[in-house]
Amino acid sequence: MGKNKLARFQENETFALLHQPAFADLFRGDFALKGKWRRDFFGNENPIVLELGCGRGEYTVELARMFPDKNFIGIDIKGARLWRGAKTATEEGLRNVAFVRSKVEVATSLFAIGEVSEIWITFPDPQPSHARKRLCAPMFLNRYAKFLAPQGIVHLKTDSRMLHEYAKALLAANGIAPLQSTADLYAEPASAVLAIKTTYEKIFISEGYPITYLKFLLPQGKVLVEPVDFTYAGDVPKAKTRQSRQGKEQQGKGR
Repeated sequence: MGKNKLARFQENETFALLHQPAFADLFRGDFALKGKWRRDFFGNENPIVLELGCGRGEYTVELARMFPDKNFIGIDIKGARLWRGAKTATEEGLRNVAFVRSKVEVATSLFAIGEVSEIWITFPDPQPSHARKRLCAPMFLNRYAKFLAPQGIVHLKTDSRMLHEYAKALLAANGIAPLQSTADLYAEPASAVLAIKTTYEKIFISEGYPITYLKFLLPQGKVLVEPVDFTYAGDVPKAKTRQSRQGKEQQGKGR
């Protein structure tokens, strides 16, 4: 492990807004702030917005800057990634930001029924060979529905046309009409919220890959299922870029 990465892990321990619960604790029970995020951490009754698989937390931090009347929580398993967002939010004194080092799979141990108002899934691994592992797969969406408030919105922003088409097929298979869907977000001027660009999004755009966007509501009390016989005829983009990125970040695995 590089000295720079070790230093980041050590600095993570000093950030009051970065929570690092043990996976075993979340697997067996609930996090201490579950159902109490507004009262015990943020000290207000403002809506809570999650960014799942937040990476460096760039979207979380920028949204917090834009909307001081909302609370934002970024979740990612890699401590080396979270360091950047936690450090920026700490240095800027952003009081409406928190980060949690955790697997998304155990998010139901972090949040109570109806505690979350909105979810962002930004540039997740498209998992071309493992549909069940996609952060917009039924297994995950059914878990999100447990803590997402009624009429809570889910945003999926991705460079993967395959993932975008898969998510559309999943919604159609479950009778859900998207609120907004575009296969090329920047073909026309985007809103300030959608125009937020992460580091890797800028890379993908420079490589000529269009950014897709999907916005939808999760129904309450309905178990979602996989789309039947979904196939994607196009290429799965940026395998080389993603493998290079993931290879570097694997050095911090487990932290």
